[in-house]
Amino acid sequence: MSQTAAQDLLLAETDARGVCRITLNRPDKHNAFNDALIGELYSTFTWIAEAEDVRAVVLTGAGASFSAGGDLGWMQQAATYAYDDNLRDAERLSNMLHTLNTCPKPTLALVNGAAMGGGVGLVACCDIVLAVADARFALSEVRLGLTPATISPYVVAKMGQSAARRYFLTGERFDAAAARAVGLVHEVVDTADALETAAAPVLKALLAGAPGAQAAAKDLIFTVDGAAIDANLREDTAERIAQRRATDEGREGIAAFLEKRKPTWLAG
Repeated sequence: MSQTAAQDLLLAETDARGVCRITLNRPDKHNAFNDALIGELYSTFTWIAEAEDVRAVVLTGAGASFSAGGDLGWMQQAATYAYDDNLRDAERLSNMLHTLNTCPKPTLALVNGAAMGGGVGLVACCDIVLAVADARFALSEVRLGLTPATISPYVVAKMGQSAARRYFLTGERFDAAAARAVGLVHEVVDTADALETAAAPVLKALLAGAPGAQAAAKDLIFTVDGAAIDANLREDTAERIAQRRATDEGREGIAAFLEKRKPTWLAG
């Protein structure tokens, strides 16, 4: 099936495999955010979380850029808002990022060009990130008298405090190789065509996993990351695997392996 967003700011199409491709579609603005695009992204990610026919998500940008972050015209207008209006505006962006970050479906970002500011936030919220070699990244908010506050939990989680302390403070641009070195990007390829080629085996691997197990594994990461390995955590993780073994997916996966056949989520 396919679904097209209500506005042309965002395109979403789901193929027969269950891969939903989301394309930021403001190429003339380098796919920069405004309130309308943020709303479309939030609605789309919310829909995907519940869509039974969606197995995995690909996020990319139309044209030469992935996303230039906040639209300057939109940010200039926001600067005239009262504090309460600015807070609501920022909360909408925060909610959108949270919905992507916690999406129970695997998410794959194909960074086809520049990712700046909030664009880096989108990248950081995705599970897997592939980028073209000439993609450029920046967290340049301080050069505008701002901070990358709303995206910071996701960016710091991905690139770590050391890299954040450099790039949050300098605002300098860095390339895809540097982004890979700090963990923001997983793989770098030469061209946009190579980006699609590199995505194919990743998607194949994602589609081989059980959907419920993938959602549970993602939640597991959020739970154990940074947590003390104490009695509570050990009990929690023991309970999680015990529960998963007793699920229909767990029983089917083990049975399929022993019987040397495809599990039901692959049989179709």
